[in-house]
Amino acid sequence: MNNAQSVLVFGATGQQGGSVARALLHRGWRVRALVRDPFSAGAAALAARGAELVVGTFEDRAAMRSAMAGVDGVFSVQPSSPGGTVTDEQEVRYGITIADLAVECAVKHLVYSSGSATGETPTGVAHYDTKAEIERHIRRLPLAATIVRPATFMELLVMPGFGLDEGRFQFFMLPEGRMQVLAVEDIGHLVAAVFAAPARFAGKTFEIASDSVTGRQLEGLFSTAAGRPIPYSRFSDEVLAASPFLHKLTGLVDDGRLAGHADLDAMRQLHTFAGWLAGPGRPAFERALTSAASWAFDR
Repeated sequence: MNNAQSVLVFGATGQQGGSVARALLHRGWRVRALVRDPFSAGAAALAARGAELVVGTFEDRAAMRSAMAGVDGVFSVQPSSPGGTVTDEQEVRYGITIADLAVECAVKHLVYSSGSATGETPTGVAHYDTKAEIERHIRRLPLAATIVRPATFMELLVMPGFGLDEGRFQFFMLPEGRMQVLAVEDIGHLVAAVFAAPARFAGKTFEIASDSVTGRQLEGLFSTAAGRPIPYSRFSDEVLAASPFLHKLTGLVDDGRLAGHADLDAMRQLHTFAGWLAGPGRPAFERALTSAASWAFDR
């Protein structure tokens, strides 16, 4: 093993963890990844890039402790309840267990990925309130930790189910309302920067985002990308009345908590939504133009 700093990445075959693992490997860090199936395509791709694979799950405390032994840093992200794979209780337990093990294993720096609307005031949305509980636990520990709160993913906007297949687009904000968004690949760049400067970022909590867009701007960007008009509208009152979850999220956008407050000036080397849509987001956008499937997103 070389003398480079080492980080254990949870969720390394998923969206956020995969982005972090790739960014760290690109910068010459040693990456260890806890994976359920070492023969999966995602795990094989990590190994091919140079990551060390350790077999285990969030339910296997012994495997997590073994994977954490000897590493300098830990990136903690958990599957969350809206994806349907875990309960709220499981998400909280997983996040707390990882933080506790980081203390036991004398990890030098923990980076936890939370959510943009998370804070001291409960949101009434379990997806964010579970993360607030994990945040509170981390702050009580004798542990150098950084909490990042990612904005809404750009990738979510081009998932099927928001009307693009019908030649329109609907989302949470009013047409002139603004919302910060984040390209998943940018998470890795930002987290790698945090790990590279622990003295600067330990003990800090901050939101991360790549860009800020209004509904009207999305209308223009999608229309240009599609080569035909894609009008924007907020979710209808009927849709919001039929879905308490969407209704609560819309309220969080309106009161500003989900709209985002990241310091974009400090992050301007990241993707703009227009640049992302023309580049890495283009294939997903084209799929969304023809697919009516409902959306779901793997953290």
